[in-house]
Amino acid sequence: MWQALRVRGSQGSQSIADLRAARPLGLRGRPTIASTPCSEGCTRCVDVCPTQAITLDPVRLDLGRCTFCNACAEVCPSEKFAFSPDPRMASVDRAGLVVTEGQGDLSPEATSPEATSPEATSPEATSPEATSAAARFRQLFGRSFRLRQVSAGGCNACEMELAAATNVNFDLQRYGIDFVASPRHADALVLTGPLTTAMARAVRLAWDAMPEPRFLVTVGACAISGGLYRESTELDRGFLDTVGPLVHVPGCPPHPLTFAHAMLDRLGR
Repeated sequence: MWQALRVRGSQGSQSIADLRAARPLGLRGRPTIASTPCSEGCTRCVDVCPTQAITLDPVRLDLGRCTFCNACAEVCPSEKFAFSPDPRMASVDRAGLVVTEGQGDLSPEATSPEATSPEATSPEATSPEATSAAARFRQLFGRSFRLRQVSAGGCNACEMELAAATNVNFDLQRYGIDFVASPRHADALVLTGPLTTAMARAVRLAWDAMPEPRFLVTVGACAISGGLYRESTELDRGFLDTVGPLVHVPGCPPHPLTFAHAMLDRLGR
């Protein structure tokens, strides 16, 4: 017992007390694109991007495709690209993952479902119906949100980060968010990987086995857009055409804090 106490004393606390305030050192998190002008005729960032995540005029970076390889920042003579340590990048809207030059950092409120959804700028966003729906969601899942994770042809990187989200460091379970072994016990399907043809039926079976209300969460560039494999003939992404994701969590792979922020934002925590 004394040896265990000595080890505990030398290592200190391994738990992150406040996930909202944590900023991991060395993380390539949410990028910013400076408004400084590009060199005339320069297309280096577009040419070097492995997933065609960058477009010009104006410069945009699609986080749903980005692998966070930093190649764009390394080759850009105008130093337009910079990756911050901010892990907050998730969006309930696919268009919300596109970062435009001069946009700057997002605030925590901007990553919340109400701020990033297309309806956030419409009059209906403040309607009693919208407010009631958000309140009802938090009432149903705010204290207990169960997730079933399915790897649809992934490389296991996203899967490892999701597993880390429940370890002693991040301890996402303290918020009532946990992974379950059966889709019949799940509230949301957490999808990783580019959705290969071999996994298409398995994903559909898992979804069909889930009770209503049910939701889909896409995690990682592969699940959101196909990532590095988006042009492959071995993919079958038809499932996403019929089931719209509740939230997109970008990264390659996403940091556990990115996933934690996405889930806590969705639950209004």
